[in-house]
Amino acid sequence: MPTLPTTMLAAAHHGFGGPEVLQPTTMPLPSLRPNDLLVRVRAAGLNRAEMNWRQGKYGEQPGFGDSDAVIGLEMAGEVVAIGPEAQGFAIGDRVMGIVGGGAYAEYARIDAGMAMHTPDSLSDEEAACIPEAMVTAHHVLLHLGEMQPGARVLVHGAGGGVGTSLMQMARMAGARTIVTTSSAGKHERLRSLGADITIDYASQDFAEVIARDVPGGRVDVVICNMGAPYLERNLRSLEAGGRLIQLGLQGGAQGSLPMDVLMTRRLRIEGTVMKSLTPVQKAAMTQRFAQRWLPVIAQRQLLPLIERSYPLREAAQAHRHFEQQPPFGKLLLRC
Repeated sequence: MPTLPTTMLAAAHHGFGGPEVLQPTTMPLPSLRPNDLLVRVRAAGLNRAEMNWRQGKYGEQPGFGDSDAVIGLEMAGEVVAIGPEAQGFAIGDRVMGIVGGGAYAEYARIDAGMAMHTPDSLSDEEAACIPEAMVTAHHVLLHLGEMQPGARVLVHGAGGGVGTSLMQMARMAGARTIVTTSSAGKHERLRSLGADITIDYASQDFAEVIARDVPGGRVDVVICNMGAPYLERNLRSLEAGGRLIQLGLQGGAQGSLPMDVLMTRRLRIEGTVMKSLTPVQKAAMTQRFAQRWLPVIAQRQLLPLIERSYPLREAAQAHRHFEQQPPFGKLLLRC
């Protein structure tokens, strides 16, 4: 076992508020629980949930499970210590995975059930941008959404980390992809990734475009991060037996629900947020993703799109970038 320091650098949040509450802080290494791995973090991906956490939207004690003082939900690095009940990993293994906080640091603990071996073909930076975004994308598209080859899939907010993952996975799984985003540059890049139809949500009504341009005038699966403003149009755009998977509420939580459409078309609405899942459910979610996609990722046929990286000490600047100029794909921290 390598000799470990007693302290580490982390981007801890001192109170809640704007990006400035994230400050470089020296603190003790996290303690290991029986099923944990201790990882020397090399990179951590940024996610929308971390912006909400920093702003205090999850309360004083967010309860993600691994750290309340240090945010960050996905990371990659190498194993430096192993809990007595953790199996399947050895000291020195390169790993990536989802953590319940703590990723914005030089060291983080991760439940072994949430860790995956990093393919040799990936850098740590690439690996760090996979777990939260791509595991979520697989979960909502293929597990909850039950997408089948040939399905028509609508992905809202397709320019972000989860959205670009969803779009690529849907295309690779044989779907016809319809995506919404804002800037012209993002439209072009999504088309280059294989999007069949791109919709500018700022100037176009997505329901009208679907009715006009999609074969049959409807879609089979909608994956939405907006919530209230899109609820009614999402349901009216669904084919009979279609599924709406809600994974975000960026536009609000209270929307108009057309019950007649829900009933006559036999639609299904399902919401999901990783924070609400049990450790067993999260581990199962991770393993389903790994079995389906890690071989593809190892061949570099599916990769995260990384816009920019920042050093750990500049976590506040990275958050400011995320909020002021939402990236195409991912931002990350080099730890």
